Amino acid sequence: MSVTADRDFADWADILAFHWEAGVDVAIGEVPVDRFAESAAEPSRSRPQAPPMRETGSTGAASGGPAGFAPSRPAPSRNQPARPAPPATPTLVTQPPDEAVMGAREAARAAASLDELKAILDGFEGCALKRTASRLVFADGNPAAKVMFVGEAPGRDEDQQGLPFVGRSGKLLDLMLASIGLDRTSAYIANVIPWRPPGNRTPTPQETAVCLPFIARQIELADPDILVCLGGPSAQALLGTTEGITRLRGRFMDYDTGTRTIRAIATFHPAYLLRTPLGKRFAWRDMLAVEALLAGKGGG
Repeated sequence: MSVTADRDFADWADILAFHWEAGVDVAIGEVPVDRFAESAAEPSRSRPQAPPMRETGSTGAASGGPAGFAPSRPAPSRNQPARPAPPATPTLVTQPPDEAVMGAREAARAAASLDELKAILDGFEGCALKRTASRLVFADGNPAAKVMFVGEAPGRDEDQQGLPFVGRSGKLLDLMLASIGLDRTSAYIANVIPWRPPGNRTPTPQETAVCLPFIARQIELADPDILVCLGGPSAQALLGTTEGITRLRGRFMDYDTGTRTIRAIATFHPAYLLRTPLGKRFAWRDMLAVEALLAGKGGG
């Protein structure tokens, strides 16, 4: 199978996985199908079977005579207490947006270490994404590394493993790191959003606002020398800009961690590069700029 065929197959597999997770379990063909007619033609599949019957006498008691039929199980007594109704599903109370953001800021400030911050996020209930995600995706790599990479949000593979960038995008990020002599022992990796949005949809501005204090505190506690924003949403959230990634990428800017100012640069997200291979040459330049800054030769 050619490389193009492999890539096409992987793309189709991702599309099918997305629709399956969204609840789509029936394919729609070009010719319409009358499901009601199918049900009418197969009564054994759509209609419940009558209970088994046995012969009774004229008094209704069991008998061998041909007087009539009665269900094999006696009817329930009228004095039998009614079965209690199942408990009602509790209604989830959602905080007003301003209160959720303020709660996130206070919770993030309370963390004195990365371990404490992770524990606080585990118990935080102010973001609805936590209720639909499988697990928290906090970070991977070395928190003492000089360079930190931050993406937007976890995907399906990340949600299953609880680690950022472990799917196809993660494999490409590993290659990008290796191109400048780094790996997951010499880099720290996280996301702005630590929970996977349903169906990999784009996080809402409210969800980003609630999660922003936590990633800001995570960057402050990790205290890297260089911050690399992977993709436009990450760069816009962390650098406070509305510019697109095409204009943002490749330029070093200042990022205030709260305790000091570090150098920050934006580049294309690996998922974008998988869809648009022509962007890899620009990402390669950005990675060379990071390498030069790490070596003390750039960043102006």
